[in-house]
Amino acid sequence: MNATIYHNPRCGTSRNTLAILRHAGIEPTVIEYLKTPPDRATLLRLLVDADLTPREAARQKEALFGELGLNDPSVSDEAVIDAMLAHPILINRPFVVTEKGTRLCRPSEVVLEIIPPLATPFTKEDGEVVGAKPKV
Repeated sequence: MNATIYHNPRCGTSRNTLAILRHAGIEPTVIEYLKTPPDRATLLRLLVDADLTPREAARQKEALFGELGLNDPSVSDEAVIDAMLAHPILINRPFVVTEKGTRLCRPSEVVLEIIPPLATPFTKEDGEVVGAKPKV
């Protein structure tokens, strides 16, 4: 299976999502989106394919979100997109794209919706086990 992950290696959720993909035997194309941000067309495609509004895909807890006044509900979707393109740190992560769909993988186990079932359980960095249940 082909997969692409828009990844931030400093983010635990992003690291867990990448590790789940690899645990499933998938070596994805890794795009460190802070180094190589998506262009407008790519960002819009991610939003449409994941069925998210720009606000739903923005990192609203990022201080810059508030500093730019984006927490004001009257700010347009277009303005939120413009801010995400100008400041990629405002794009929530990780987005994963496979032939089964596109998801913002928060929490990381959301990726299980768009990959084949795991053969064995996966243990996240915090010790939580996700995926296949052991047979009794």
